[in-house]
Amino acid sequence: MPRRIAIFDTTLRDGEQSPGASLEVGQKLDIARQLARLKVDVIEAGFPIASQGDFEAVKLIAQHVKGPIICGLARALPDDIKRCWEAVKHAQKPRIHTFIATSDIHMERKLGMTRQQVLDMTAQAVKLAKGFVEDVEFSPEDASRSDTDFLCQAIQAAVEAGATVINIPDTVGYAMPAEFGGLIAHILEKAPGIEKVTLSVHCHDDLGMAVANSLASVVNGAGQVECTVNGIGERAGNASLEEIVMALDTRRDFYRVTTGVDKKEIYRTSRMVSDMTGIVVQPNKAVVGSNAFAHEAGIHQHGVIQDKRTYEIMDAKAVGISQSKLVLGKHSGKHAFQQTVKQLGYDLDRGQLQSAFERFKDLADKKKDITDRDIESIAADELHKVPELYHLDYMHVVSGSGTVPSATVRLLRDGEALQGSGFGVGTVDAVYRTIDKLAKIPHRLVDFTVKAVTGGTEALGEVTVRIADRKGNIYIGRGSHEDVVLASARAYVQAINKLAHGRESKRVHPQRTGGSAY
Repeated sequence: MPRRIAIFDTTLRDGEQSPGASLEVGQKLDIARQLARLKVDVIEAGFPIASQGDFEAVKLIAQHVKGPIICGLARALPDDIKRCWEAVKHAQKPRIHTFIATSDIHMERKLGMTRQQVLDMTAQAVKLAKGFVEDVEFSPEDASRSDTDFLCQAIQAAVEAGATVINIPDTVGYAMPAEFGGLIAHILEKAPGIEKVTLSVHCHDDLGMAVANSLASVVNGAGQVECTVNGIGERAGNASLEEIVMALDTRRDFYRVTTGVDKKEIYRTSRMVSDMTGIVVQPNKAVVGSNAFAHEAGIHQHGVIQDKRTYEIMDAKAVGISQSKLVLGKHSGKHAFQQTVKQLGYDLDRGQLQSAFERFKDLADKKKDITDRDIESIAADELHKVPELYHLDYMHVVSGSGTVPSATVRLLRDGEALQGSGFGVGTVDAVYRTIDKLAKIPHRLVDFTVKAVTGGTEALGEVTVRIADRKGNIYIGRGSHEDVVLASARAYVQAINKLAHGRESKRVHPQRTGGSAY
């Protein structure tokens, strides 16, 4: 019987700390529900003491998401641990995850503590957490740069205090695979009591080694891997869930382990996280990138036509990527459309469904072939709408060789028409400058991304924008349309509407109370 590896997903905690990521409480709940459908073993739902928003998100997920263990992060401090318990206590299977640094540079320069003080705090924190929950995880932050003998002492202190999981973080992505795998083997051999608990790993990607280090750890005996969807996370990101799961599955002959993940939910989960965080998946991303199962070279194409196994080591359908086009067109009814949207993983309310259906019918009149990606784009666009303070009512642009790009835009605010014109270096710039003059809400454009949903000149264009208010809070807007300029305008107005409504949870980084998460 193959050894089973637990998948610990920290998309909602470490992943949301990714520069540019921004999630509301409701969006976190939606992602957590999808993670439950993905059948991860543990969902680290947040850092409850970091902000009220984080606390509410963890509490809501603990109350409503069944199946996985629901975990909250806490520093090795009494207030952190108590606050974490208040959030996770509603879960069927709660876990408190506490941490403190064990590397000399962290202890001396960040904590200002001696080794003995760190050992004492470790034992006290785990013991306190154990008084609230049976399942306690402990992480020695910056473990890969810690003295190995002292690291084993800290592990022993945590195990003796009642920890059930010991997690070894490569906090700054410093380790190499052979080195990190060797560290795991050393811990399993030398740390007293380690045989009584699950040994976990948490790897960052600063040198591009997060997945390799995680897999090396599995080879050397680790029983849990911490990772994020699409590999998002602090700095260069975390180990990618989809890459780890599919590596273990595709090379079962080598790793001889299994996971409980429902692989057919991988692509759907990836799309949801990308849509909601506004972080676009790079085309050449392994497993879930748009080019992951694409072949351009003639030799490759010929081989794939003869037998997919010549150049594909995984079946796209195994991770939930459909290769077939949906049998939907301009004669399709709302019921069939609703069923398709639901199968694609989008839960729209009545108003959102009606709006999406109307857009689908309009697209079907213009475009012969409707694909699942088209439907996904429309559904995701509707899902992210907010109450409109400003409504884009009319837009006209002029552009061409030898012509200064210009735009005329009309916005509606409480029924009042606001109309104006402006110029720019391009049509999108002209539109945005004109919208700025009409809305008169101070902000700056941080990022603008556009991509085609499918091939062909009639493809839907997806635009994602990020704007920042004066305090640096980030607001994400998203729009899709066959006309990429109109999609750009819709995305921009949506972001401004989010800013105008003062959505406090829409931040790149919720306000932290101090201390870095490993």
